Amino acid sequence: MRTGAAHNPSSVAVLSRSFSRNPILRAELLARGSNVVFNDVGRSLAGRELIAFVAPHEAAIVGLEPIDEAALAALPNLRILSKYGVGLDNIDLDAAARLGVKVGWQGGVNRRAVSELAVSLIIAALRGVAYCHEEIKRGVWRQYAGGQLSDATVGLVGFGHVGQDLARLLAAFGARIVACDVRDVSSEAAGLGVRLCGFDELIENCDALSFHVPLTPATKGMLDAGRIARMRPGAVIVNTARGGLIDEAALAVALRQGRISAACFDVFAVEPPGASELLSAPGFLATSHIGGSAVEAQLAMGRAAIEGLSRARDAQDFIPDWAKLGT
Repeated sequence: MRTGAAHNPSSVAVLSRSFSRNPILRAELLARGSNVVFNDVGRSLAGRELIAFVAPHEAAIVGLEPIDEAALAALPNLRILSKYGVGLDNIDLDAAARLGVKVGWQGGVNRRAVSELAVSLIIAALRGVAYCHEEIKRGVWRQYAGGQLSDATVGLVGFGHVGQDLARLLAAFGARIVACDVRDVSSEAAGLGVRLCGFDELIENCDALSFHVPLTPATKGMLDAGRIARMRPGAVIVNTARGGLIDEAALAVALRQGRISAACFDVFAVEPPGASELLSAPGFLATSHIGGSAVEAQLAMGRAAIEGLSRARDAQDFIPDWAKLGT
């Protein structure tokens, strides 16, 4: 167990490439007076390279880099992990708690960037943008008959920070909105005019399904082949949350069969998704994990990560909440 105060670390390693490339965030972190090293090598660090980069430092700002028990055990000087972003699934919180590594995290800091992307992808899926793009490249010119968001029933899987912000945006279009969440979010749903139901009812009655939950043992593969088969024929699926929530191979089959009319993913089980069957499936549109990549969101996430260095808490504090919360 590592002891000592987890505030104002004297040295910080910034693993996140996005944070490291941002001159404003660099300046604001350096202004704290700590000894700071940035990831300027232009690639994500992992394994021995990650350990060597972080080893001399008391704290690290981590983006999507996997921080497992083996890495934590190999970093005896590390006392604080602060998260750039909202997902904690890449950090072994149980191991961090056992080893006394504190965690800085603030949920929802990129909610508007993600919810705006989700709206754009829902519309793209409903209107068949991927089909039109591919057909035009092949010299085919036809008017794809899609559906209007204003006439759609949109199901939100997860009704946390992003889900609630997305509901506000969807309401402006006049869409009917239903949601599911493992927490009691009845007051938030009532205030936004959202109907709550169970996950199985949600997938059977929606024209568009949008995912906004963390990746946990409980949510991994939650939309499998059986549940995809029970979805409304011609429905569309959007995932801007985490890869691994949806069975990609089963969805590719459903797209080829025409049971699911379109799908748009910003996240994949493996990134980059070189071998994913979805990439060659008809009606599929991909973006490269850009949900939080708006300039405004990057600054908000970076400043939250900087604050997390001095406000880090016991990793154990996040385990029950993170397992349940919508992102």
